[in-house]
Amino acid sequence: MFNAIAEGRRRDILVFLADAERPVGDIVAALELAQPSVSKHLKVLRDVGLVDVRRHGRQMFYRTNVHAIRPLHEWAGTFERFWSHQLARVKERAERSTARRR
Repeated sequence: MFNAIAEGRRRDILVFLADAERPVGDIVAALELAQPSVSKHLKVLRDVGLVDVRRHGRQMFYRTNVHAIRPLHEWAGTFERFWSHQLARVKERAERSTARRR
């Protein structure tokens, strides 16, 4: 799963599909990628369970599987305190710098 989202275009696809189920053509148009490239990325995402697919006639509709993303979110959340700490440090530095200029 981590290998699948390591590729930026796949993350873009997941974000695009998070709001609504979409056909491949919409993904191609919105992300300005070639159709074969989108299909390859969708296959990788589908193989690891990050997207769901539904067939309607000849068209395939894709949607982000938000339940499958939960473990990724939880894992990344373990590092949130480090990011928050870094942001707090940046804010403190900026405030000190502003106070010195006055």
